[in-house]
Amino acid sequence: MSTPTPEQVAEVRLLHTDVVDAVSEAVQGKRAVVELVVTCLLAGGHVLLEDVPGTGKTTLARSIAAAVGGSSRRIQFTPDLLPADITGTAVFEPASGEITFRPGPVFTNVLLADEINRAAAKTQSALLEVMAERTVTVDGVGHAVPDPFVVIATQNPVDLDGTYRLPEAQLDRFLMRVTLGYPDPEHEIEVLRPGSGAGVVEKVREVTDPDRVAAVRSALRHIHVADPLLGYVRAIGAATRTEERLRLGASTRALRGLVAAAQAFAAAQGRHYVVPSDVQRLAEPVLAHRLIPTRDALLAGEDTARIVADVVESVEAPRPVPA
Repeated sequence: MSTPTPEQVAEVRLLHTDVVDAVSEAVQGKRAVVELVVTCLLAGGHVLLEDVPGTGKTTLARSIAAAVGGSSRRIQFTPDLLPADITGTAVFEPASGEITFRPGPVFTNVLLADEINRAAAKTQSALLEVMAERTVTVDGVGHAVPDPFVVIATQNPVDLDGTYRLPEAQLDRFLMRVTLGYPDPEHEIEVLRPGSGAGVVEKVREVTDPDRVAAVRSALRHIHVADPLLGYVRAIGAATRTEERLRLGASTRALRGLVAAAQAFAAAQGRHYVVPSDVQRLAEPVLAHRLIPTRDALLAGEDTARIVADVVESVEAPRPVPA
């Protein structure tokens, strides 16, 4: 595998910075969170934004779509939403006497799935194929979605009335789960100030286009990941599978996602290689939502984010080999 040129790494870093800067105009005081979401976008993954109402989940999702350019569609998930409302359907054309495929909103570059857990499991499962394979199959015929394609979904973990738990198979297709949290006092005052640009998605600048994002993703595949680091990632995954507080550990897909996210994160820092701190920084947002704690762990108040942190701390990171 060839090593990316300094120019390619510089392009990734510039694109990452441009999108983060643009989005931060509307989502103020959350630059670290925005950086994670943009890293997920460049890594070719989907992101689940989870937090209480009013913290800026939808604003962040819409701002990412505005900054990236290309096409974007938004679906408000409701209990009466049907799979065909997402993927599209085959319809009979009386004039021609033929059956044609009418694409649904999933045929876009950035799909905003607002309050995804308010739709029934059958409707949520309509996203499984397209999130994993970037194609939609209707009546046995496959239809490719545009490239790049990313799902940015939001869900509220507090108000559970009228919601449906996301199945493990779907959670495993989200590269990252990110929580925004409340802003710090200084930034919250700025958000409250009349005339502030916070939350104004219309002011977010379009700083790139889908073709540039796709080109950057191709370069990221060549970011170097040394064998000891691959062993480190595998050891973290193996530790989650034997962790007594978990009844479901990290899948192989999860570990592949962690490697891809680390490659994007390393390039965004201006490096053509991954280091252990990249893996450590991304382990929680990439792995925590895919793990299932035991009943005893739940009763003890343990959460998967804390468990991931403990697992990462318990696995020895590879050390640089002296020259």
